[in-house]
Amino acid sequence: MPDTQAPSRRTFLSSTAVAALAVAGGAPLLGACSGSSDAGSAEGATTGKQLRGILPAFVGSDVVKPDLPSANGSAVGFTTAPSASKLAVSVPEKLGRGGGVTVMAPLWGTSPKDGNPYWTAMNEAIGVEVKWQNQDGNTYGQKLGAVLASSSVPDVVVVPAWELGGKIPSAINNKFADLGPYLSGEKVKEYPNLAAIPTGAWRRAVFGGKLRGLPMPSSDIPNIAPFYRSDLFEAKGYQAPTTTQEFFELAKEVTSARNKVWGCGDMTWAAFKFFGVLDEKPTCWKLVGDKLVHRIETDEYLEALAWSRSLYSAGLVHPDAKAESGDIGNLFTAGQVWMYNADISDWYGKTVVQRGDKPDFAMAAMDYFHHDGGDPRLFAGSPSNIWAFVNKNADEKTIRDVLAVANFTAAPYGTKEQRLKAYGVEGIHHTLDGDEITKTEAGNNQVFATYEYIASPQQFFAYPNHPDVAEGMVRWQQRMGAFVTKPLFYGMQVQEPNRWAELSSQFEDLEKDIVRGRKKVGDMQQAVSDWRSRGGDRLRDWYRELLDEAGDQAS
Repeated sequence: MPDTQAPSRRTFLSSTAVAALAVAGGAPLLGACSGSSDAGSAEGATTGKQLRGILPAFVGSDVVKPDLPSANGSAVGFTTAPSASKLAVSVPEKLGRGGGVTVMAPLWGTSPKDGNPYWTAMNEAIGVEVKWQNQDGNTYGQKLGAVLASSSVPDVVVVPAWELGGKIPSAINNKFADLGPYLSGEKVKEYPNLAAIPTGAWRRAVFGGKLRGLPMPSSDIPNIAPFYRSDLFEAKGYQAPTTTQEFFELAKEVTSARNKVWGCGDMTWAAFKFFGVLDEKPTCWKLVGDKLVHRIETDEYLEALAWSRSLYSAGLVHPDAKAESGDIGNLFTAGQVWMYNADISDWYGKTVVQRGDKPDFAMAAMDYFHHDGGDPRLFAGSPSNIWAFVNKNADEKTIRDVLAVANFTAAPYGTKEQRLKAYGVEGIHHTLDGDEITKTEAGNNQVFATYEYIASPQQFFAYPNHPDVAEGMVRWQQRMGAFVTKPLFYGMQVQEPNRWAELSSQFEDLEKDIVRGRKKVGDMQQAVSDWRSRGGDRLRDWYRELLDEAGDQAS
């Protein structure tokens, strides 16, 4: 995943390629909760008895015991690495039938050459030859749209949630297979590692009334963390702020443009948490009395933007953030920025790089707080955000081979399967010295994050070479998890009507313009008014119907 900025919420909401899909227009509509079996249906959500008949049975795994168990919805953690002789086995025999499958997935890096030892070892262990069609993760949406608009779709296509805009949901319903006959209910037990994936992750993998996706589970805890340089803070005697005013004052004290030091990067994502703003669709609604209110209609949304804007106005944000250029994460590690927000994975990614030359380097995630002090108001995130889909034209042998790959890649940490997936072949791609796993040059060039996109186990943090980071990440999630509540439509895969697909597409750019001072907060209020008249009020009615029909399952 990118290590500096979370992917854009609107990387690819519509393109001429996707708009040209045959599924656009004229298809029967899926009733709000009907779970219609029509392949072209792309509206509503599947709930109730039908959903219970679709979801795989949950059978937890006890193959490996974590060093840090889950609490308050956190990931599990591992601070040690077992030797190769003590690794558990979660796939005792190959499930692959010797076939081959093509997989299209995003990749942030340079794809290794065909026939490299890593892919060869994985193919042999699984019993399936995977042929990768890796695409640049930064422009993945463009390629995805073109592929789904074509007649040549790979056996497996990975689709991240941030690409679920425009006609993509309709394409998923029309281009990809129903995996229910292989995984629903007790059938999943044929694939034990898939059976151990939390039910919520599977629920989000139901598209158009069918179990179409293989999920990559995520935690309910917000994935965006507000980081600070804890080593620099300690040297100055600073404490992490507990209000937005304290944050502002601290950033002001740190900032010295003459010395090329700024208090922070763009903090909009964290600001939404500080002010208790709802997340993206479908969990963007709350009930006020008997009326649904969208996140963009709330006072806290405008307050978060105004506060983020104040940091820019006071000159406390690094100029590269205003210009939307450069790498704020690298400026953070260089000490030119002392606070920034990013995916929690940055905690390890930055630390492991920096401690090679700076062993005393330390960063941490500050606890979220309510803007004026006190406990934060956090909302549960999506239980899965990346899915792998199988071509609807695949025969049973191909589908079984894909599931064999998925069952292998969903193996938990501490197993032979996970060690091979994450670190490659010992002696070629990594070395092991006690708890210290070190990738070799071949490992860095060949072992990339691709297989986990096919399917993954429950979220975990395992950093035996930096156990303080693993523990810090788990403990932060545990603390934050105590304040997480489930919003309306939590865990539901809601597919909005195509006629409103572009309704909110301009808001992300407008948010950026407002906090950077290019436009005013009043411009957002006008945009919200326009949103209501262009379809927002009708979309509200549509969600209200969905809420009424889903009942307790939506709240």
